[in-house]
Order: sequence, then C-alpha cells, then structure tokens
Amino acid sequence: MNQPVSIIPLSLIVAVQTLPAVAVSDETMDNIVVTSTREEKDIRDLSESVGVINKIELEFIDPGHPSEALNRVAGVHINNLGGEGHMTSIRQPITTAGVYLFLEDGIPTRPTGFFNHNGLYEINIPQSSRVEVIKGPGSALYGSDAIGGVINAITSPSPNAPILMANAEGGSFGWRRGLLSAGTNLGESSGVRIDYNTTRNDGFRDEAAYDRQSLNVRVDSTMGDITSVKLITSFSDIDQSGVSSLEYNDYKSDTEKNQFHGDIGFRVVEAGRASVEFNIALNESNLITATPFYRKNEMTMMPSWMVTYDPNIRDYTFESYGLLLKYRYALADNRAEFIVGVDVDSTPSEYLEEEIVVAQNGDIYTDYQRTGNIHYDFDADQRSVSPYVHAEYQITDQVRLNAGVRFDSFTVDYDNNIVNGALDFSHRRPESQSIDYDNTSPKLGLTYQYAENHHAYFSYRHAFRAPTVGALFRPGSSQNSTELKPVQSVSTEIGFRGDLLIGDGSSAINYEVAIYDMAVEDDIVSIINNGSRESVNAGETSHRGVELGVDALIAPQWQLGFSYTYTEQTYEDFSYVFFSRDCFCNQQINFAGNDVALAPEGLGNIRLGYTPDLIQGLRAELEFSHVGSYATDQTNTQRYDGHDLWNLRVNYSVNDAVAVYARVMNIGDVLYSTYTSNQVNDPDLSYRPGNPRSIFAGLRVNF
Repeated sequence: MNQPVSIIPLSLIVAVQTLPAVAVSDETMDNIVVTSTREEKDIRDLSESVGVINKIELEFIDPGHPSEALNRVAGVHINNLGGEGHMTSIRQPITTAGVYLFLEDGIPTRPTGFFNHNGLYEINIPQSSRVEVIKGPGSALYGSDAIGGVINAITSPSPNAPILMANAEGGSFGWRRGLLSAGTNLGESSGVRIDYNTTRNDGFRDEAAYDRQSLNVRVDSTMGDITSVKLITSFSDIDQSGVSSLEYNDYKSDTEKNQFHGDIGFRVVEAGRASVEFNIALNESNLITATPFYRKNEMTMMPSWMVTYDPNIRDYTFESYGLLLKYRYALADNRAEFIVGVDVDSTPSEYLEEEIVVAQNGDIYTDYQRTGNIHYDFDADQRSVSPYVHAEYQITDQVRLNAGVRFDSFTVDYDNNIVNGALDFSHRRPESQSIDYDNTSPKLGLTYQYAENHHAYFSYRHAFRAPTVGALFRPGSSQNSTELKPVQSVSTEIGFRGDLLIGDGSSAINYEVAIYDMAVEDDIVSIINNGSRESVNAGETSHRGVELGVDALIAPQWQLGFSYTYTEQTYEDFSYVFFSRDCFCNQQINFAGNDVALAPEGLGNIRLGYTPDLIQGLRAELEFSHVGSYATDQTNTQRYDGHDLWNLRVNYSVNDAVAVYARVMNIGDVLYSTYTSNQVNDPDLSYRPGNPRSIFAGLRVNF
C-alpha cells in the first residue's frame, strides 16, 4: 500500500520548502501524534478528532498569542483578552469553566480543581516542538476537565550537535520579543536544550502592559539498551495589567480606553514544573513508563470582574507531587495493544482573600487600598488516585477496536482558618471538612479503513469535571457549595479522514470531518431556594456540531488550508438567578430551549499560501478568520454579530542561517470584540475590543 500524504496542515509541507535549513524529522512528516496514549501513535488508529501544529508551522506563524496558532485548527477558538489572557471554545461556549485540559509533554499543567482559563500563558508555546489538540473528551489516560478538549504542548527535544538560535522581533504597541535556544549533545547518549522567551507588550489600550519570561530546560538521555530518560523543567513569570471591558459608546468611539489604571485588575503569576520520564523497554512488546513530577504555582491577583462590586486581592499558592505510571504491552505486528496505568497527585494549597477599597476618577479606577478585612483564609489539600485501562485490537485488516475505562478518586481536606470570623452573607465560609468523590469514565471507539488512504471512526465517551476548589470553598453568597458533585458529559462522534492524490501526486487534498453530539449534565448553576442562593448540580446542555478541515496543494506554488465549524448548542434544563430591577430582588428563570450563551454558531479559517519558484526561500500567506454570531446572555434577547479578519504573513530565508519575516494582523483595521456579553436582565452589553491593525517584523538567526 502506498504511504499516504500527511494529514497535518499542508502549510507544514510548504514551510519545509521555504526553510531548507531546518532538518525535518520523521516525526515531522508522518501521521504521528503522542497525546492520546502518551506514546507515538498513527493518527489513522485514533477514534478521535486531532489537530496538530508542528514546529516548522509554529515558526512560520510565530504566534504572539496562543490564538494565532490554535485557531487554525478546525473546531478551536481561543480569544484574546489582552496580553496572553484568553478563554477557550472547543465544542463548548467561550467560557472560563474548567472543561479543557492543558498539558505540557502529557502532564497536566495544573491539578484537578485548580483550572485557570488563562492557563495557556503558563506554557511557552512559540518555542514548543508541536502542539496537539484532541477535540472532545480524551482517552482513558485523561481524567477531569477533558470534556471540551485536550491541548498538549510538547517541548523541543535536545539536539545531537551544538545549536544556537536567536529570534528578535518588534512591532506595534510596544511589542518586543526575544527567543533564544541553545543546546548540545552530552556525549553519545545524552543532550540538553534550553529555550528562553522574554516578551514585552504595552498593548494598544491605555495602561495594558504585559510582561513574561519563560525558561525551558530539557535533557534527553539513553541509559543502556532499554532505558531512556527525559527530564523537563519549565518556569514562567507573568505580569499582566488589568484590562476592562467597555460599554457600547466607548467601544465605538474610544476603543483604547481602559477603565483600570495603575495596578487595578492586575495579576502576577509564577508557575514552575519539573518532571522526569523513565521509559524502560523490556523488549519490543513491553514498555514501562514512570514519570514523577512536581509543580509549584503562585498567583497574586485582583479579579478584574469583581472590581465594581466586591473588590479584593487574592493570593493562591499550590504545590503538587505526582506520578504517572503506565505499562504497555503490544504485539509485534501491532494488531493488539494493552495499557494499564495509574495517575497519582497530591496538591496542598493555600488561599487568602483580602477586601480592598478602590479609588475612582469618573469611571476610571485609579488606585486601591487594603482594608485588612480578610474574606477567606483556607487551606485545601487535594489527593487523587486514578487507575485506568486502555486496550486496542485489530479485528480485521480494516477494522480496529479500542476501549478503556478510568476511575478517578478524589479527597479534599479543607481547613477554614477564620474560625471565629463574623458571619458574612456575601462571603459564606464553609466549616472545615473533608470531601470525597469519585467518577468512572468508560470509553469506546472504532476505526474503519473503507478505502486506501481513507478512514472512518466512531467513538462513545464519558467525561467529567470535578468542582474546583474555588467553587467548593469560595462560594460568595451561595449556600451548600460543598455538596457539589462532578459535572458529567457523554459524547458520541463519527469522523472521516483521508488523502486524495491527484494525477502524479503533485496535487493533493487532505481532509478530516468530525460530527459530534455531546450532552452535559449536572452542570453547576446558582438557584434561589426559599429565599437563599444555592449552588447545585442542575444544568443540562446539548452541544452538536460539524468540523471540517481541508489542506490542499492546488498547484506546485499554491497551497490552500480551510477549516470550518458549525455548532448548535442549547439549554435543555438550565436555571439562572439574576437581580431584577422590577422587584429589586433575586429572581430565577429556566432557559430550556434557548441557545447557550457565548457559543458562536460558526468558526472559519482560510489560508492561501504562495511559494514562488522565482524567489527561492520566500513564502507568503493570506489568512481569513471568521467568528460567527452568538447570544450574549441566556435570554437570547441580544446577540453579537461576529466578525471577519484578514492577516498576512511573509517569511524569507536569506540563506541557511538567516531568515527575516513580517506579519500584519487585522489588515482591514476592523473594529471587533473578542468577548461580548451582558448579565441577564441588563440591557447594556460589554465589549472586549480586539487588536487594531498591527505590524510585526523579526529576524531569525541560526549561529
């Protein structure tokens, strides 16, 4: 059988032609992903929709924000909240909820219960080796939060010879970034690589500066004939200014306005991780993998969304000690595979929240003072043990079956350190206690080769997300928050992927289609019960859609990439509590039958690439990005119309060592909002204006 053309985006193939100085590994060009089973896996054996952004494509995109790379993947939308802040929408609305799992080299960057919707800014994506996206629930190897999708950034491996690479970049609104990579072999069996990222962005809005420094160190080594070791340390220091939403008049006429000046709405994050992966290949069939890991995360922030009604400063700290242990047995002919493993995580954490008073000048918040009044002071120590089994069997030459089940057991020991505090109905404090909950997640999938180079798949998967520590123990005015249970999800999906070779192979079309139906139950909602606000598991939502990705070599010098997603997301049973001006009281309403708020109906991305024969080393790409309309709240009485943007990227390799590049984002200087919403019963929409036309240029040198 002929080797099929790679299903990864065709822009990768173009990048290989454009950058001849870069060595292309087998991993680069094959249909190989590693996220599903934490090992290299042929994408044709996966009963799930997967998008891959490879190292060379990442270099060409040179993303200044995670959205610039990930939004090229069908079904994926990352918005830009300023700096590298973001929300995610993958088979879910644009949300801050913990329905996504962010990984670095297969290890969750945060433990269950500590989800951060901005979590991708804790990963050094521009210097990653590749980024893989599983859309929908992950395999049995992944537990809580993997409902909407899994995003796995893979660090760059150490080289087998000395390297030194530097990338200097400048651009609009005070954008400055330097990327430095260095590495060398350490004898015949080891190597080390260091990646450093320093970024400064003043932002196009007033007092919206963003700074980050990231450092990754990776050591790869082989020890004897059967053991390999991968040691990874990652550290990021992030300083993000607060950026406010704007109401309509300011959004239209004073887009640069920011109501948060000084340190209002700030956040400072220090995130560190370390892991050592041991792979012991006993023989061709038996592999043992053990990965002990450590995390430490410290964040001090003033929640920007609470500045107007409950201003505070909060300090989060957590440390994690964990182990991923896995045994894999596979037949030599790959007809069967069996994986059994267990993930263990122990995370002690501390949370302290202090009331502040903010000063205003008109509608501009200018300063704050601490009051010494502590709203919350608690410790929450979480432990989880999660065994799982995953198996695959090649029933016939065309049909492959996979099945798995995962059991997650959680214990959270919570200590309220304000034992004798005054009763505060706006800041209820649960009594010290221990909470136990568990979840069983079965998975089933099937792949079928219905023609040469063409495959179909089917999957049925349960997934869940555990209540966050904040939802349990920082309930605000809600009662009974400690009785919350995990949110449940059931997803079915069918898909098709394949390669069409045209003529002598000089033209080719790669495609992937996914059709999914996901039901989410026991979503966490706030209701009024006998006059008291309570957090309960009551919401039910439906999420259905079609995702299409096509990459085509339409002529020797022209390449076309296309992705489109259509979704229907509705409330099946969803109560909501809101403040009514009619009675100046809290009211409750059920929005069953309405569209889920903040869920774009359509997402699209089209890329036209050109690599002229007359100018060797040149590549240009014109990109069109579309975000469809969506309801701005649960009542569906108001909508955001969506927006369309054009971007241009040009890369020119001067020689094997030097390349220059430029990109123009939002060519048409379109006024658009990355996040538009309103509270129920509030007619005023709030807008988060996106970047106007922005120009960037850089120089990349391989010494």
